Amino acid sequence: MSSAAQYPYDTRLDVLYKHLELIDEKALSDAAPHQWYNQTLCQVNASVVRVGVVQGEYHWHKHDDDDEFFYVVEGKLLIDLEGRTIELQPRQGFVVSKGVLHRTRAPQRTVILMFENAGIVPTGDK
Repeated sequence: MSSAAQYPYDTRLDVLYKHLELIDEKALSDAAPHQWYNQTLCQVNASVVRVGVVQGEYHWHKHDDDDEFFYVVEGKLLIDLEGRTIELQPRQGFVVSKGVLHRTRAPQRTVILMFENAGIVPTGDK
């Protein structure tokens, strides 16, 4: 299994906000310290909501047991799949099904929200 430490991304799996706390995604995104930053915002039942501030390319990977939902807040996100690329603009989302090889790319600074199972390994499964 992959570990986040193997990749040059700042991936923070700690849950930053508890239930009944206000979440200010914009303030957190504006203060993002790295070009590829991922922070878990909150947990909702067995899932988590993460914010990502991304620019550049993520590596090709898949999640054997987990679907992923990507939602663009600002910027543009490209999701490469085998044989096609999905382009997401602000206020658009896309689900990558479990087991599907994919990578994300952002040609400019982009802010996204991701919804996924709490136990997912963000860098993918073998």
